[in-house]
Amino acid sequence: MDEKKPFLTVFTPTYNRKETLERSYQALLRQSNKDFEWIIVDDGSTDHTWDQVEKWCENENGFPIRYVWKDNGGLHTGYNVAISLARGELAVCIDSDDYMPDNAVQRIYDLWREKGGDDYAGIIGLNSSTEGEILWEKLPDQDSLDLIEWSFGRKAKRRGDKKLVVRTELYREVAPLTGFPGEKYFNPHYMHLQIGLKRQFLVLNECILICDYLSTGMGANMYKQYKNSPNSFLERRKLELSVSRNLKHKLRTGVHFVSSALLAHRFVREFISSQHKGLLLLCFLPGLLLTAIVLVRG
Repeated sequence: MDEKKPFLTVFTPTYNRKETLERSYQALLRQSNKDFEWIIVDDGSTDHTWDQVEKWCENENGFPIRYVWKDNGGLHTGYNVAISLARGELAVCIDSDDYMPDNAVQRIYDLWREKGGDDYAGIIGLNSSTEGEILWEKLPDQDSLDLIEWSFGRKAKRRGDKKLVVRTELYREVAPLTGFPGEKYFNPHYMHLQIGLKRQFLVLNECILICDYLSTGMGANMYKQYKNSPNSFLERRKLELSVSRNLKHKLRTGVHFVSSALLAHRFVREFISSQHKGLLLLCFLPGLLLTAIVLVRG
């Protein structure tokens, strides 16, 4: 008889975060609903993460834990591995420095069983700080949300991070996220935007993730990321420009597009093929200035 598949796949790409993983694990132990699995994708850690995880696997946790070690390749490669292995109907990434409130899985389960289905991409919920403060603003008071319109529509504004829980089969339609040789900073949110082009997300105006932004996290040195992964950032800028209807966002994205294209030595080719030539000309000098800053600070 086949083993019962979990409702939710929680996956955690990690790199040298043995200590913070303990907090994530303890939070999963406290979940009121344990109809989930936990996949830990170790991106080439050197801090003996496996020694910690092995102890957890020996315990009666109430949920299965799967550990996968891989060569260091960046966050998006961790997503790729986890998505390929996920058995849950829905999947959610919990970063190695973050953790879930005790009722998060239950709230996701309740909403999806009440309203979810093939018409939706998944669920979008709130993040909070470790002090319990909701980060940025709440979501609109409505049943579902168009991620693209909310992010890039005419009335869009900088919203801050929100947590997306995605139907696993839709993740597989856009994965694996193919990166570029030598680049480790291809933001997996690119996949969420691709999914959001086709379906809306159910709105859960409750905290389902507690964030602890560490000084060594991915956002610690964005200039370094821009410098080391220009092709990856350029691909995201191209997607955002193709869907954006917000002038401020278009201008900001245009500046980053120019900078990423220059850093990738692809500006002429990208300019020729772009449908936004006027915007790119307008953004060229600010983009050139950003490039100089990236080269100095990255």
